[in-house]
Amino acid sequence: MMATQEVIKTEYLIIGNSAGGIGAVEAIRNVDAHGAIAIVSEEPYSAYSRPLISKYLANERTIEGMLFRPPDFYSQHNIRLLAGRSAIRIEAARNIVQLESGEQVTWRKLLLATGGIPIVPKIEGIDKEGVFNFLTIQDAQRIAAFIKPGQHALVIGGGLIGISVAEALKKREIRTTIIEMKNKILNTILDEEGSSIAEGTFKKAGISIITNHTASAVVGNLAVEGIILDSGEKITCDLVVIAIGVLPRTELAVNTELEVNRGIVVDRYMATNLPNVYACGDVAEAYDFIYKSNRATPIWPNAYAGGRAAGCNMAGLNTEYSGSTAMNSLNYFGIDIVTAGVVSTSDSDCYEVLAKRSDRSYKKLVLNDDYITGMVFIGDIDKSGIIFSLMRDHVNVRAFKKDLLSDDFGLAYLPRQLWQERLGTASLYTVPVFASSAETDEPLSGE
Repeated sequence: MMATQEVIKTEYLIIGNSAGGIGAVEAIRNVDAHGAIAIVSEEPYSAYSRPLISKYLANERTIEGMLFRPPDFYSQHNIRLLAGRSAIRIEAARNIVQLESGEQVTWRKLLLATGGIPIVPKIEGIDKEGVFNFLTIQDAQRIAAFIKPGQHALVIGGGLIGISVAEALKKREIRTTIIEMKNKILNTILDEEGSSIAEGTFKKAGISIITNHTASAVVGNLAVEGIILDSGEKITCDLVVIAIGVLPRTELAVNTELEVNRGIVVDRYMATNLPNVYACGDVAEAYDFIYKSNRATPIWPNAYAGGRAAGCNMAGLNTEYSGSTAMNSLNYFGIDIVTAGVVSTSDSDCYEVLAKRSDRSYKKLVLNDDYITGMVFIGDIDKSGIIFSLMRDHVNVRAFKKDLLSDDFGLAYLPRQLWQERLGTASLYTVPVFASSAETDEPLSGE
């Protein structure tokens, strides 16, 4: 006879122990110092910075060095951490979440901060020994235990995750080739010019790059011996890392009435269509202030900000989420890159493009009706903070548009009323605190 499983009762239940979940519990505690909080986490660790797993693989960070809150964070905030547990079912009508362990958690307010799952293509032989994902510490540990200097790794995917793992492998003396199905690497965050600059830098660092191709099969007996490209060419290798990207992890919404598009749809208060159920981070489709509609933007600081808004509303403090947009700040192989918003345009788009290229930098702004809707900074990123703030705050730049890409652009170029209104706030002259989901040393600010 099966023993009766524990029923855990809590005011606030957060499923997910990363940026969104931590943002939420910190906001809740700012409003409600005593309400019971429980966090369900599949991983056995305290909250760590997923963007730093490439540093872990490169032997530049320990697990302790990846924690973005101290080990006593949960006890200090009176949070019950249910680590190493998986939520498998939501019974929204009964305010119950069923855990794989058999435990049940009852809640008054629920936040889904479940993040994303790796995109795994349908490739023959992908289950062979030596094929890895790259999303968690466990993935990095498995790769670290497998690799030896002098091996050849094939990284499938030339986006942020692919570039980050390629750099880490290179630092571990692993010969690395990136395979990207599109015609350029970092194609979701860079235009043609920017991608060409980045590709040249990575190749000089010793990374081989193959574009316009995909892997159709992984070959070998039980273990990886190589891959077959869609062209039929065989490339020998010792390991394969799947680094195409992530999808919103929405399986908990199955068999519920939660509204799901690409991710779980939320309103400006991070609330779903079900009462007392909220969502944030990679799993959610939240407001994008550039596109003025809901979009999935799987970026670390966006998850934290969305979690803060959700936590405030869960605790009864009416708080509108100001929105986010796709934004990335990264440094791979010594090249600084900052991008945000719309970066690529076509002749049919109603955009104005300002661009400036020099030996040491590339800067590009995309404008719509004299409002900045996108930016690319490579090399010289000093002014990216003020430009991003103008974009975020929806400032009409008509009066000083010609000066936006000047090397000394700053507050002095703004109309007196504008800079006087903002002088004393940090919004216009500090570098924005944002980073890609692949890289940051300080993923969260001001906490």
